[in-house]
Amino acid sequence: MISVTNRGDLRRRLAHVRWIAGGTGAGKSTVTRLLAERHGAVVYDGDAAERAWVPRFTPDRHPRAWAALRLTPEQRAQRTPEETYREMPSLHGETIDLLVADLLALPDDRPVLVDYFGNTPRDIAPLLTRRTQAIFLLPTPGFRRHALTTRFADPARAHANWGSGDHTRALANRLARDTLWDAELRRQATELDLPTLTVDGTRTADAVATHLSHHFRLTTPPPGGGH
Repeated sequence: MISVTNRGDLRRRLAHVRWIAGGTGAGKSTVTRLLAERHGAVVYDGDAAERAWVPRFTPDRHPRAWAALRLTPEQRAQRTPEETYREMPSLHGETIDLLVADLLALPDDRPVLVDYFGNTPRDIAPLLTRRTQAIFLLPTPGFRRHALTTRFADPARAHANWGSGDHTRALANRLARDTLWDAELRRQATELDLPTLTVDGTRTADAVATHLSHHFRLTTPPPGGGH
């Protein structure tokens, strides 16, 4: 876990970071890409980072991540949504130190946009200079169902995530788990006075990106700005 004595220094060193977190299927990656194109920002891809963290997981500091790596896709699909939710490494703060270490190794001469599902308000709040550095995108159930149904319509992608088991059941379990996760994010964000944005499809990705540009106070770099 991050040492309390280091938090003041971390806030200063991470003042250029903007955190885009929230539920699966909310369009985080699409909006992050649009913001990066508009503002010359660096994207920190949390999904790619998770894969790079694997050699750094240890059973004592990351027990849930360590255990999850040893599950087969079939075993993972057999867990109930409640079991999967309770064992999420990020719910227990197992990933934030790895993420912060990655961020500190990046240049700080331009904004860094963190696109990662696994950040909780509880973990992010101590790292913020101001509350507008973070936002949690939370999709409505219907919007998420459409997004994930489309995402896993590709049999190869579904098999890579869920093995050869019942993909219909696996999708239903994923949706149920994500409902629990979103409820926890919303609860924490309310408690810590951090902003959320409900995503229901009434606004385009461009419109959401514009909203986040203002929220994050991002500026447009000059032509040929050297980035």
